[in-house]
Amino acid sequence: MNDPNDHKYRKYHPYQGLYDVPAQNLYNLPTSPEFLFDEEALHQRRSWSESLQYYTGTGYLAGAVLGGAKGSIEGIRAAEPGETVKLRVNRVLNSGGHMGRRFGNNLGVLGLMFAGIESGLIHWRDTDDLVNTVLAGLGTGAIYRAAKGPRSAAIAGAIGGIAAAAAVAGKQAVKRYVPI
Repeated sequence: MNDPNDHKYRKYHPYQGLYDVPAQNLYNLPTSPEFLFDEEALHQRRSWSESLQYYTGTGYLAGAVLGGAKGSIEGIRAAEPGETVKLRVNRVLNSGGHMGRRFGNNLGVLGLMFAGIESGLIHWRDTDDLVNTVLAGLGTGAIYRAAKGPRSAAIAGAIGGIAAAAAVAGKQAVKRYVPI
């Protein structure tokens, strides 16, 4: 019955047919985003959680890089004559790490506040346009400096609104004039 010469029975091979698939079928992935619900496909924007992660993460990363560079330069300038190389490197690394954390946390909080305000405005106004971004920048600047007084909050709000409008205008200019 289990005679190897008997061709009536075929041996089980778990990988049989696995290698017969053409390579282009394996990597033929869809190019458009896939959505679970049709309502999601109608909106051409990030969800509130994606915006929150994007703005907070990029804010923290940019702040950490800029703060690390600024702290490293301060550490180099603070070097005293007669210090060993090991002590100078330690001073530069400590100063860069301290300023990087500080700037990263500050810009991460700004990104968090901006994303929350912008998502709230998008939901409240039920539209995604330049006005939401400018108002979010204005509100973020004002809230961030509110503890320093109304004058400081107003100035920071104006700076935040102008910066948000400039960022959107720059993004539109790049989309329009830079071929990709």
